[in-house]
Amino acid sequence: MNERELLAQGALLLGIELDQKQINQLLRYKELLLEWNQKLNLTAITDDREIITKHFLDCLTVNKATNMKDIKTLIDIGTGAGFPGLVIKIVYPHIDIILVDALNKRLNFLNEVIRELKLEKISCVHSRAEDLGKKEEYREAFDMCASRAVANLAVLSEYTLPFVKQGGYLLALKGQKLDEELEQGSKAIQILGGKLEEIVDATVPFTELNHRIAKIIKVNKTAKKYPRKAGEPTKNPLGV
Repeated sequence: MNERELLAQGALLLGIELDQKQINQLLRYKELLLEWNQKLNLTAITDDREIITKHFLDCLTVNKATNMKDIKTLIDIGTGAGFPGLVIKIVYPHIDIILVDALNKRLNFLNEVIRELKLEKISCVHSRAEDLGKKEEYREAFDMCASRAVANLAVLSEYTLPFVKQGGYLLALKGQKLDEELEQGSKAIQILGGKLEEIVDATVPFTELNHRIAKIIKVNKTAKKYPRKAGEPTKNPLGV
């Protein structure tokens, strides 16, 4: 199976039909990722096929947790090399997406990919989540926050839930330690206005990886005192 087939068939297993333009864009993204990775530490995964499975298809497991066609606005906090936000943008071009990262060098890479792939309705913001979450134009402004490999749920909730509007969702792509994280993080989720709606198990096609996705609905507004100042959520996680 070549790389194009791997992408197309893997996406189909997740209920997504990719067109040729999207496949071309993802493969070009992969090339740029490998090119930039030589000077920036963007990913430890450098095998072409593993980038497709363990990054791209991995990110697309979000489709198992919700109907992404219903989402209009999405924010990705701690996007890193663009996972999952940039992958979601390529596959769901109708979504207006903000990618947030505290490291400007990563955003230079992301902006290059956005330019090269001619993506629209997507922008990068250089900020820490704790600072950005205090700004009115971002606060409770998004249908969804999608997050992958950023922090444990207690900390992640404080980073992300302030951005989600009531009735919107936080999708936290997690691994097998999710139950343990929920034990520690359920109080924080509640304090911040969220409620665990369900846990979705999703196998990443052509791998042995199993994602457990915490689907958290925003039921109440987040109190204005959250997020706390930079560094505080990590040092003293809420409700732990």
